[in-house]
Amino acid sequence: MLILYQYGNNLKCLKILTKPGCHHLCYDQLLKLFLPSFQDLFGVSMVVPLMNLHIKSLGASHTVAGIIGSLYGIMQLFSSTFVGCWSDIVGRRYSLLACILLSALGYFLLGTSTTVFMFAISRVPVGIFKHTLSISKALLSDLVSERDRPLVMGRFNAASSVGFILGPVVGGYLAELEDGFYQTSFICASIFLLNAGLVWMLPWSEENTGNREHQGGNKGTDSFSAKANCDLHLKSASNGAVAKDSLFQSPWIQVATVLKRIKGIACSDLWDIFLVRLLMSVAILLYYSNFSLALEERFGVKPLFAGYLMSYSSALGVLAGCLLGPITRLYQHNTYRILLHSSTLTCTLILLYASALSIWMVILSSTFLAFSTTIGRTCIIDLELTIGGNEASGTLLGVGQSVTSVGRIVAPLLSGIAQEFSPCGPPSLGVGLALVAILIMNANKQKYCSHGNVKLKNQ
Repeated sequence: MLILYQYGNNLKCLKILTKPGCHHLCYDQLLKLFLPSFQDLFGVSMVVPLMNLHIKSLGASHTVAGIIGSLYGIMQLFSSTFVGCWSDIVGRRYSLLACILLSALGYFLLGTSTTVFMFAISRVPVGIFKHTLSISKALLSDLVSERDRPLVMGRFNAASSVGFILGPVVGGYLAELEDGFYQTSFICASIFLLNAGLVWMLPWSEENTGNREHQGGNKGTDSFSAKANCDLHLKSASNGAVAKDSLFQSPWIQVATVLKRIKGIACSDLWDIFLVRLLMSVAILLYYSNFSLALEERFGVKPLFAGYLMSYSSALGVLAGCLLGPITRLYQHNTYRILLHSSTLTCTLILLYASALSIWMVILSSTFLAFSTTIGRTCIIDLELTIGGNEASGTLLGVGQSVTSVGRIVAPLLSGIAQEFSPCGPPSLGVGLALVAILIMNANKQKYCSHGNVKLKNQ
């Protein structure tokens, strides 16, 4: 089966093995993409909780540890857009393999870090190239239709979340062993190498097929498709000259193309989508920013209880990802309505938490918030790709990650200021930001519901 999707002026062919007579892309092929996502977050979550303890054991002060952590966040902020756009140019397979291998190098260096300098150096390749999940999501968006994208993305996020839940437990156990941190880092690097092998062995290949016009198939078909300037339905292999693979273009040409694509996104009419993502991200981060401290001050519960409650919410988030299929069918695949309702529910639940009079109200709000935030995160990505178009899905997802990184930088500052007034200050401010996001969505309802592409300039 050939799936056709457009990158700029070239059409790419993604060849996937399917069962004879099957009109849908086989889910057993998609599951082979879910396994690396599970292993990715499983490996990372084993190491990350132990990093502060390790850098302090190397003699670093709290300030130095904070600076290194901030530098990592800044590298992620700027690199996510560039790496995502680069994946649009050279193709998903090679960009994903490069990111996985360079991330493995970073965690291998982390496992050999015996000084603060080596620790800082080990964070550089990871800070620049640890965008494996974003590229995987871009690949999934290329493989599935708009109709099936929320369902597949939800299951992908669920698989990743399971790894994030199990990883810290295994990492904590390994940390108790002699040289436990180093062993954990080497295991994480080995997991990334295993992921590289899995990606390499996937039954698909990529090639350019040159410029050519395609007409859409029957509108009633349910075949998986990708979205270029219009929906391209599954078609048989077409003949034509194979263009030179952009992977082997001059690095300067690739950089120029990346900058051109980023300029196209910056000049497009997508600001409201990213603003909604930023506001909702900050609102949710404000909810969790002082969670343990606020529960202790307001209800006298221990931090251990807050930890159990957050683990409980994470487990419910996995369940929410698996329920996206029935939810999208209930809403007749209207992503805008799902996002609007989930954002409204998130705003209401944060308000309930901010005004809670008992710990049971906190548990209730946390229970439903796990569902609304998981569904909202998936829907905002789907809406970005629907409005912006799949021809730049890597770039769009990269910009979205950068927007979320901005939220992670801004939220602690806003939380600290709001907490000066009240323990309920951060979630109360989050309610206000969520309300602004809801108003923006209502003001742009026509654009969201039209499902038309926003024309990217210079594309």
